[in-house]
Amino acid sequence: MTDPLSAQAIHSKAVRTVGYVGHNDLPDLKTEDLLKLTHINIAFGHVQNDKIVTDHLHNMAEIARLKKEHPSVLVLLSVGGWSAGGFSEAAASEAARRRMAESSLAAIDAYGLDGIDLDWEYPCYGEAGIGADPADRENFTHLLRTIREAFDARGASDGRHYLLTIAAGADQYYIDGTHMDEAQQYLDYVQLMTYDMRGGFQVLTGHHTNLHTPTGDLFRISVEASVNLFVNAGVPRSKIVIGVAFYSRMWKGVPSANNGLHQMASSSGGYGPEFTELHDAYIDRGGFRRFWDDEAKAPYLYDGGEHDGGTFITYDDEESIHWKCRYVIQEKLGGVMFWEYRCDRTGLLLEAIRSGVSENQKKTPSVS
Repeated sequence: MTDPLSAQAIHSKAVRTVGYVGHNDLPDLKTEDLLKLTHINIAFGHVQNDKIVTDHLHNMAEIARLKKEHPSVLVLLSVGGWSAGGFSEAAASEAARRRMAESSLAAIDAYGLDGIDLDWEYPCYGEAGIGADPADRENFTHLLRTIREAFDARGASDGRHYLLTIAAGADQYYIDGTHMDEAQQYLDYVQLMTYDMRGGFQVLTGHHTNLHTPTGDLFRISVEASVNLFVNAGVPRSKIVIGVAFYSRMWKGVPSANNGLHQMASSSGGYGPEFTELHDAYIDRGGFRRFWDDEAKAPYLYDGGEHDGGTFITYDDEESIHWKCRYVIQEKLGGVMFWEYRCDRTGLLLEAIRSGVSENQKKTPSVS
């Protein structure tokens, strides 16, 4: 088996391809897909009483098989997710932070992991019903520092480097709720959740995972805008990993002007079909037509409905992923991640990431 430190050394100079995989889906990981990944984030561990808990997770024995068959793939436990609390409390005191760090190492030891990915949604914000406090802004950095120190202390004795990463909200609110210039020092990389940038909180249709901000859109967030926010906040480009969506957002009751784009709908943008279903039943099927916004570098679907309006769907496809990978290489970013593996059974999107990274690296060989 490849030494974990050697595997980490290889990937520190490569463009990362990171996939979120639900614990229930671990047995379904295909060999051909694993060959296209550098990292896997297993979703999700939780935080209870200042400790990471994993008793609810299934199929974790699969990790040993994955590591044996694909030793170069680094496997992390992602902790948190939307509405998953416990972080604010675990970050609030040095004693609690030490318990969190110790439980991180315990999870690594229990499953043979390469590190921990924290998905705290979000420091300083309690909209998802989680505990939150203005002190989260400082305590977030303290928590990361405590975990990093524990990881490095362990690494000094066993010769390994343990990964510590986060999933970060893409817009200004996340910058305001953290000190990213300080926090990034303790992180191997920062994964920007550059999806759901439009959706459940808005009735104005638009792209939820667009590379650029198009003219005429009231909401100015995009992958590019998010990257600029984090760079300006002090995160090195080489540590920024951008997000790709394997699912869609959908609005109902959408007027037909501009083929449904940038229109006030009768609903907010709820969770839409996953890419497998989009591919099989929606894209240029069932009355839906695919449109391409060349300014945003994003596709969308509209069914041209009349009377009560139509249905508008925003998503990622092979073409938009090509442009995202090109952007990663040109801007010397740290890589691409996606949410989530089970949403695309066709394999088309992961192959688009693999080919997009590979082809653009060949065009720009100096990028590391």
